[in-house]
Amino acid sequence: MSRLETVRQDDDSRSTGSRFLAWTWKNQVGWMVVAAVILTALYHFRLVEGNRQAIAQTSRQTAAQTDSDLLRAEPPQHDVMALVNGKDISRTDLTSSCVQQYGREILGSLVNKRLIMNHCQKRNITISPEEIAAEVDRMAERFQLGREQWLEMLEQERDISPSEYARDIVWPTLALRKLAASDIEVSQAEIQKAYEQEFGEMVRARLIALEDGQLAQQLHSQLTNAPDTFARVAIEHSIDINSASVGGLIQPIRRHVGDPNIEKAAYSLQPGQISSVIRVAHQFVILKSEGRIPARPLDANQVQNQIVEKIKDEKLREVANRLFEKLQSSATVQNVYNDPKLRETMPGVVAMVNGDRITMKELGEECLLRHGEKVLESEISQVLLQQALRQSKLHVTEADLETEVGHAAELAGVVDANGEPDLEAWYKAVIAEQRLSKSQYLQTAVWPSAALKKLTAQNVQVSEEDMQKGFEANYGERVRCRAIVLGSMRRAQEVWGKARHNQSTDYFGDLAEEYSIEPTTRSLRGEVPPVRRYSGQPQLEQAAFQLQPGQLSGIIQAGDKFLVLRCEGRTERMNVDMAQVEDILRQDIYEKKLRLAMNEKFEEIRKNSRVDNYLAGTSQAPPVRDGSARVRNDEAVRPTAGQR
Repeated sequence: MSRLETVRQDDDSRSTGSRFLAWTWKNQVGWMVVAAVILTALYHFRLVEGNRQAIAQTSRQTAAQTDSDLLRAEPPQHDVMALVNGKDISRTDLTSSCVQQYGREILGSLVNKRLIMNHCQKRNITISPEEIAAEVDRMAERFQLGREQWLEMLEQERDISPSEYARDIVWPTLALRKLAASDIEVSQAEIQKAYEQEFGEMVRARLIALEDGQLAQQLHSQLTNAPDTFARVAIEHSIDINSASVGGLIQPIRRHVGDPNIEKAAYSLQPGQISSVIRVAHQFVILKSEGRIPARPLDANQVQNQIVEKIKDEKLREVANRLFEKLQSSATVQNVYNDPKLRETMPGVVAMVNGDRITMKELGEECLLRHGEKVLESEISQVLLQQALRQSKLHVTEADLETEVGHAAELAGVVDANGEPDLEAWYKAVIAEQRLSKSQYLQTAVWPSAALKKLTAQNVQVSEEDMQKGFEANYGERVRCRAIVLGSMRRAQEVWGKARHNQSTDYFGDLAEEYSIEPTTRSLRGEVPPVRRYSGQPQLEQAAFQLQPGQLSGIIQAGDKFLVLRCEGRTERMNVDMAQVEDILRQDIYEKKLRLAMNEKFEEIRKNSRVDNYLAGTSQAPPVRDGSARVRNDEAVRPTAGQR
């Protein structure tokens, strides 16, 4: 069993230790909220595209708004936020849902902002619209983007609107910078250290991480006598799955980054030399130097402004924490929202900050402004699923919810001594991480998943063909390759021509290091996990499995990227019978097919529904089947005032 689990972990390329455990259960929670996620994924692009011009216009208006205007921005004032197949979602209900999910988080932000405002007023510090606009431009320039591109990127990738960015990020940053100006001066020594960290020499290395100190000493003796076996030993023994899967290769080691003992050992090694055993926390690490990457030939003066700004931003975060502690310790803050007795005596108030009231109305409007569209999509999702269940004469029971929660706990490995799902521990972990009450978790995360499963599970079957493909993918032979990822066909042809001229492994690694646009393949000189069959990338698989050791592939297009492969051999098929892994394999395949079916079912439900979203300003209608003129489903149409 342990060997099967090791293979599955290798396939997923997951991390080890506590980060792996946290990542695993978080992603299981994500699986539980698949209904809401599916909704957002399917609809967000249309919303963004439909509102692109509005976003750009808002970004231009941001610079002309005053500080107080930004802080008092309000969402559209409609009593009905959406109509879903004729059923309305009211503003009151949506605001209540937003407060339930985000009220505690937003209240903390409002209190902090009020503390900063009070402190600024006492010191006669103001932030002008011009300063806000200049800071937006500075941040855009830092990421080599124009203002509108930067604001659109925040909207699309971070879900932060331009007004929210100005009010809740830029304004507090500028205020804190002025309040803490004397504490964020940058010394020449700090500039030099940052320069070495960012642009200095790096060490290319392989790593073996172990938990057993005695085993580490044994392997160190073996590697000292046979350093060329380092990659194989890493594959067989290292507990760091990510690096072990590529023969121990890690990201180049920089100065002043990470564990100082590893850095010291790495920079003391000559190419090909093995380090002593290094104690790092509860692990034992062995390094092998693969050579040096020279410092980038830049004049420190050329990048000094960039370095200084970066250091100031880092210092500002530290200073902000200290300043908040100071402000909070000297301020009188009452959290009425979390105190039932205070709520009775102060109805409609959620907090008191130095005598100033923050009302429930303010909190509700702020929650709606920041998270209204996202929560509304979740609410629309719930209504659509409720309607689909009624139409199919199905309903989600308490037992269904408990089964779903137990399944998530089991997948995340949260089980008791008997191997049964530990629901109490699972609820505790979810509530702590997601900051939801148990009822909110069941309503917003578990119920949608259980509903979709109710609508689709009976149609999901695992065929013998599925089993054979799954077995081949997990336990069959794989192709060991190096890869170069390029952004255009023209550059791919240029690099492919160079690789064909000199087909040695070292030269291919040099090309990957110079040209690959994908950070991992660039830093690892083209090293990638072995290519397996039925991984969902048929073109890549077909090209890889046609290669013999030492052969170069043609140019392979994968989406908007272009790949060049160099084959380095094959892994051996694992000595495992189908009967040994049949149950595990069948369950794994069933879970994957079920997720796909749930995705497709929700897409079908959404496609055949009428949804008028007045908060986002979009409408969607089901396709007209009689051939008459109709509005395409993938086009966002703004409802008229009369429709509201």
